[in-house]
Amino acid sequence: MEQVTSRPRHVIWNTAVTPPDEQFSYYREAICQAFMNLTPESATTSRFPAKVETIGLGAGAINRVVFPEHTVHRSRADIAASTESCFYLNFKLAGRCRMLQGDSEVSLSRGQVGIVDSDREVTLLHDRGPTLEVASFWVPSRALRDRLPPSFDFRAERVSDDPHVGHLIVETARSLNAGALRMAEEDSIRLFDVLLDLVALSLSRRSRAQTAEAAGFADATALALRRAVHERLREPGLTVAAVAGVVGISERYVHKLFERSGTTFSDYVMDRRLVGAAADLKDPASGGRAIGAIAFDWGFSDLSHFARRFKQRFGCRPRDWRAR
Repeated sequence: MEQVTSRPRHVIWNTAVTPPDEQFSYYREAICQAFMNLTPESATTSRFPAKVETIGLGAGAINRVVFPEHTVHRSRADIAASTESCFYLNFKLAGRCRMLQGDSEVSLSRGQVGIVDSDREVTLLHDRGPTLEVASFWVPSRALRDRLPPSFDFRAERVSDDPHVGHLIVETARSLNAGALRMAEEDSIRLFDVLLDLVALSLSRRSRAQTAEAAGFADATALALRRAVHERLREPGLTVAAVAGVVGISERYVHKLFERSGTTFSDYVMDRRLVGAAADLKDPASGGRAIGAIAFDWGFSDLSHFARRFKQRFGCRPRDWRAR
């Protein structure tokens, strides 16, 4: 079965809707739809309580899967039957998974992130728990390889172990998993790009020992800084000190990183808040909310100031923007 790329952005499969003796077959079909061709094996052919949820992230996706203990193979036949290639970037949420690919074996426990290549045979052994859970990011091969050196030799890795950016990878994966459906789609895609940049930075450290230093580390820190701002945009009175404390850098370095990208902290926060409010004003689900309530929700405390800045940014008043 080839991956379906034209389906809705958000799809859920739940084996509870099928008879017990058909649940594992239903699960197998679901993960093939979400991940491309895979061959799962289970110790039982009867009841198999599982849920698969996929959320599109531009050309990629995040697949959340809850399941009992079992094994999944990506075989030569599965690879040959697929028309696409990708990386599986797995953020383990419950239980344990051992990823076997070539001569590499990587074990993932809760809170750890590992990556394997879909173009090579791999076995995923999911165990240690009656219910296991993973948030697996479906990463188009080109999206990651374009970020790596041309001669990069890939192998399965636990990227959360990286001493420089491992914690940023985990935090970004966690934020994207938690907020993919709550944030604007364009913001979720942006955050996905941040995650790929961090993973590429970690992977390339093997062949470029100095990557995490100087400009490369500054880039990773700037990405983490933007993520910290995005998560707190709705907080009134958001300060440089607050985000500096979260990222673990000085307030002076926060200003330096924004200056490096041609903006300032206050201008960046203002722009992101205005974009978020504009999206909510167009969202049918917010049609019954007052403009003031939306503005306050995005951290504004002065409606006249909000209206003035909104018009500067979008060329019209908030009420006219909503009526378009």
